[in-house]
Amino acid sequence: MEKKKSFWNFFTSGYLILVLLFIYLPILYVMVFSFNDSKSMTSFEGFSLQWYENMFNNREMLESIKTTVLVAVIATVVSTVMGTVAAIGLSKAKRIVRSIVLEINNLPVLNPDIVTAISLMLLFLSLKIRRSLVTLTLSHITFCIPYVILTVLPKLRQLDDNVAEAALDLGATPWKALTKVIIPQIYPAIFSGALIAFSMSFDDFVISFFTSGVDVQNISMYVYSMKRFNPSVNALSTLIVIVVTVILIMANLIPYLKDKKTNKGEQET
Repeated sequence: MEKKKSFWNFFTSGYLILVLLFIYLPILYVMVFSFNDSKSMTSFEGFSLQWYENMFNNREMLESIKTTVLVAVIATVVSTVMGTVAAIGLSKAKRIVRSIVLEINNLPVLNPDIVTAISLMLLFLSLKIRRSLVTLTLSHITFCIPYVILTVLPKLRQLDDNVAEAALDLGATPWKALTKVIIPQIYPAIFSGALIAFSMSFDDFVISFFTSGVDVQNISMYVYSMKRFNPSVNALSTLIVIVVTVILIMANLIPYLKDKKTNKGEQET
């Protein structure tokens, strides 16, 4: 029995390692070749920072990065606020209303991106709205909101309704009850929803392709429009991976240090 159990543990550990290698080896490969001295993607011919220098000297690439970050930040902020407010409203709504709205909310998530992209494009054309940075940003806000709602709503269901009601009974205004009682309890879910929204917006290509103007392109569209592969993309990818890794570490480290400081203060008192 113990041999069988040890074999099973060995199998599951080996399978997990293979999955992690399958996910992270391509990323490591790109990061290593971002420092390659040549354009080759098969042989490493020496260490060089030339592709990073080319990236910062490439005006078109920098403009696409600026557009991507700008749209992603605006879409994240707006969709997080709207999605959180909608989730709070849904948590207080009647069961049938909540079920209907959630089914509608799931449509953009379950639909292929191409369907959402064409739908938004036709909407802008029918309203005679010229496709531009504004339509691109509105489109990103539109498809990010459902993900925020789906992230925040489960946390709201775990809350005790009596806490908010007690705050109102003690004289707090609805706004104070929201900002001082409800939001602090669901902050981790809000932050997770914001991260998902930012990732979805930053990574999007299909919806951006159909809803942006001729003179507007994000990173995904820039890479798609390249006539031949530019190794500077490896440098850009490496910087994105580093930034995302730092954000994830900080997102997990700050709450941990905060909780540790709180527990230490409670023990001292």
